[in-house]
Amino acid sequence: MEKLTGILNELNLNNQLTPDNIPNIDLYMDQVIQLFEHTFESSTRNPEEKVLTKTMINNYAKGKLLFPIKQKKYSKEHLLLISLIYQLKGTLSINDIKATLSGINEQIEDLDLDSFYERYLTAAADNVEQGKKDIAERVNEMTADTDELSHVLQILALVHMSNIYRKTAEKLVDQLAEKKNLL
Repeated sequence: MEKLTGILNELNLNNQLTPDNIPNIDLYMDQVIQLFEHTFESSTRNPEEKVLTKTMINNYAKGKLLFPIKQKKYSKEHLLLISLIYQLKGTLSINDIKATLSGINEQIEDLDLDSFYERYLTAAADNVEQGKKDIAERVNEMTADTDELSHVLQILALVHMSNIYRKTAEKLVDQLAEKKNLL
């Protein structure tokens, strides 16, 4: 249990870009990358892993995951959307992310994105706490052994839990896309 708790703490699951961390001025791409690297660097698997690159940002813009960038500067709303994309890309395909965020991009002028994002941050913090409890409880129920097979069993169980969440999220994306097609 202590080892698992240590692993969960090492993951820095609470790392999030908050609206307070975003300057009140539009940023150039290099500044956006620095902000994301600074915010999420302790959450990466290894020091060589890049949180965000110019290519990624350009692909998000070309793929219309973001509303149009003006004068090569990214607004606070762009940064909040890039943060959501960063969170989603670990689980969903780019097409699923586009389907999920298209309504936000279409309504960006009329949407209180700060308020929406704050609600997301609250849900994310709750998920971290509940997830830590669930993982510790479920993995400890499986085995108290420390041999290699038990370790593999823990990995398999965690991946399976992850797949359940991913498949559920994908089904919700499909439902969202169906609703948009009916309108």
